[in-house]
Amino acid sequence: MSRKNIDLGKVDAEKKLMAIDFAPVSIEPGGSDSINIGNLASRVAEILLSNIRDLAPGTRLPSETAMATQFGVSRTVIRQSIALLRADGILETRKGSGTFVLDRKPADRSASSPLTDRSIQDLLNLMEVRRSIEAETARLAAIRRSPGQLVKIEHSLRRIAEAVAEGTDGVDEDARFHRSIAAATGNPYWVRFSDMFARQIRSAITVTRANDHRNNIVGQAFREHQKILDAIAAGDAAAAQDAAAEHMENAAERLRAADLDIWQGEGGLIVREIENASEGAKPPIRNKSSSSKRANKPSK
Repeated sequence: MSRKNIDLGKVDAEKKLMAIDFAPVSIEPGGSDSINIGNLASRVAEILLSNIRDLAPGTRLPSETAMATQFGVSRTVIRQSIALLRADGILETRKGSGTFVLDRKPADRSASSPLTDRSIQDLLNLMEVRRSIEAETARLAAIRRSPGQLVKIEHSLRRIAEAVAEGTDGVDEDARFHRSIAAATGNPYWVRFSDMFARQIRSAITVTRANDHRNNIVGQAFREHQKILDAIAAGDAAAAQDAAAEHMENAAERLRAADLDIWQGEGGLIVREIENASEGAKPPIRNKSSSSKRANKPSK
């Protein structure tokens, strides 16, 4: 009887990591929840880093669920902590396999500035709000959408693929996709609420899509959009809500893992536009050509 070969060294390393006494980390009172979550993720990342320094490259970390239980935090916090360490070149996430320790020295984050850190946190704050909005509108759209509204959502998604294939960034098409879902709720106030933050949302989409293009992962976002559409088309409210929430969580994680220079360049400028918009200031004029002429096609 044949047996699957097992790397006992890696198994022992995983057991060693699982055996580490991770002290529960609590959120200190005061401040907004979004800021607390960001700070908590950083604290968890520091503790995790101190515990994996001696592990051999290629060692697989425990699952997000297991680490969340050990740390006494949510899986969202664990994802953000992993994203921080991945951005530093310490960890690598392999789809369908897990998270692994890399054979690299931690990157020097001293080059970041308070303005850069604020830019990242501000956008993550906005993404957190969008997560609630997108999840609820997707849920309601799955229940209430009409055949005609479904056609509009399908058309919006198709236009994203066409825009990227034509060499543009697909930002306007992406924004219209999410707005068409809000319209499919049948509640005009969801659309008005979305329109209230249209400028900020569009700016956030610009950053996320710029980062996706930069890392050649446009197809991943497209598949997440397709998953939302499929759930709405099937009338599965729970699946639509989960798919939309997962899309926003993944987008936030991708941003946390973005290269530092995207925040010190175009990304930081766009986030400051978001801040200006929230304060009622007129945004500065930017050259769109730098982010609009990209030709990464979405994966099938």
